[in-house]
Amino acid sequence: MALSSHSLFTSSLRLSTNPASISNSAPLFSLQSPSKGLSSVSRTVVERENRVSAFSKKRNGLSTSGAVATESTETASVTEDKTSEPEEVSPEKIVLPSNESSERLLRIRHTCAHVMAMAVQRIFPDAKVTIGPWIENGFYYDFDMEPLTDKDLKRIKKEMDRIIGRNLPLIREEVTRDEAKRRIMAVNEPYKMEILESIKDDLITIYHIGNDWWDLCAGPHVDSTGKIDRKAVELESIAGAYWRGDTNKPMLQRIYGTAWENEKQLKAYLHFKEEAIRRDHRRLGQDLDLFSIQDEAGGGLVFWHPKGAIVRHIIEDAWKKIHMEHGYDLLYTPHIARADLWKISGHLDFYKENMFDQMKIEEESYQLRPMNCPYHILVYKRKLHSYRDFPIRVAELGTVYRYELSGCLHGLFRVRGFTQDDAHIFCLDDQIKDEIRGVLDLTEEILLQFGFSKYEVNLSTKPEKAVGGDDIWDKATSALKDALDDKGWSYQVDEGGGAFYGPKIDLKIEDALGRKWQCSTIQASFEFTNCSTAYSHHY
Repeated sequence: MALSSHSLFTSSLRLSTNPASISNSAPLFSLQSPSKGLSSVSRTVVERENRVSAFSKKRNGLSTSGAVATESTETASVTEDKTSEPEEVSPEKIVLPSNESSERLLRIRHTCAHVMAMAVQRIFPDAKVTIGPWIENGFYYDFDMEPLTDKDLKRIKKEMDRIIGRNLPLIREEVTRDEAKRRIMAVNEPYKMEILESIKDDLITIYHIGNDWWDLCAGPHVDSTGKIDRKAVELESIAGAYWRGDTNKPMLQRIYGTAWENEKQLKAYLHFKEEAIRRDHRRLGQDLDLFSIQDEAGGGLVFWHPKGAIVRHIIEDAWKKIHMEHGYDLLYTPHIARADLWKISGHLDFYKENMFDQMKIEEESYQLRPMNCPYHILVYKRKLHSYRDFPIRVAELGTVYRYELSGCLHGLFRVRGFTQDDAHIFCLDDQIKDEIRGVLDLTEEILLQFGFSKYEVNLSTKPEKAVGGDDIWDKATSALKDALDDKGWSYQVDEGGGAFYGPKIDLKIEDALGRKWQCSTIQASFEFTNCSTAYSHHY
């Protein structure tokens, strides 16, 4: 089995189905321990941003919140600031609710999206509506219309206030598919027709705002617009968004808004935003002359300046020292490899959309590495191993490259090239539990050095696209579960959230503002032993 571990980092287990084997072609257990977090701020932030920004689809809307795993609170506490707000709305006295903790808040936000769409179409009759879900801190709606300005937002908010003040009822109606189609055609809403075609149910639900406006929707909503506190609603920004996220489809106008149960919560949230801006790493990186992203070189490629390089050097030295103390050997591996290697590992089948195009070198195809796993397996299988050699622990600060659209790039949070602390452990079946537990302990030790003591823990299981049979996945998942139970950490199961090659433990850390960020990952896989056998066969 192979385990991979990340100490601000990831770790993934690789298990062998042949415990008697001690050859290089079939490790008994390999623990892939990509310790992602200390090596590079850009890498760490990218990994966690991928989790934070991904929307989880639900029948009644969208949520940006990930699965909550431990007893840590789901809501964000706002940092104390005794001078910026009067006592009666002091942010430190407010604990902000979430969509998960308050159904009332969720209903308010969903209804606000509808009220905003109604207001937009009153002011801009030619605007076409698409979708309008609730999200983590509010709501948004996408429109096919001419570009909007900040001045337009003020007009839209004023019209929303009028609609809210009329206390119009939200009326749920069920209609047949044919009737829904007739109504959509009558108002000439092509995007709603496309949405209707994607709905599988025979009965279609429609929500009306009074007798003035309606939308295809499964709910839920508040009983009437008067249930919304207009002073607790604010329109925040305008952005471009492709329909269905497809760059070949029309660019829409997306309006973001925030909504809360009362004005005090809104003021606390706005204070929270101000603090987040004050701590924005992009501003700090520029003000402190730590790093930059140069247009001449291309987006998403980070330049570490002398001051930032010293910080990185100190962190990397500490990372190397603690890993060697825990029995890891250090590696340095290439940034590119033959494309066939990524075919054998499964990355070209399951991860191709995140990989750059291949390049030709002397009539052979080569690939920039998106991950370090295959390299560590090649190092492992270079020679025969005795059972006395296990566990074998290797670690690397490995630079990888991921394909990202320019519109998704965001400071160090979403980049195209980054360094991750990546480690793998190869071990025997009877060493699995202790090795995973060791990775959890190492993760905790490193996170504590940076002041991170609050975690949410998820156990992510087999996704739809995966390699290996259910029996192997069950064995790997059980290994992670046993180690978590032994550690005494509370966790939540994220069904279908694992990597294509194995289940994983994900840790989210909490920052000074109470925000959760995906950080460390520990992955388990028996399948990499099969990969190493394949490598041996082909090379």
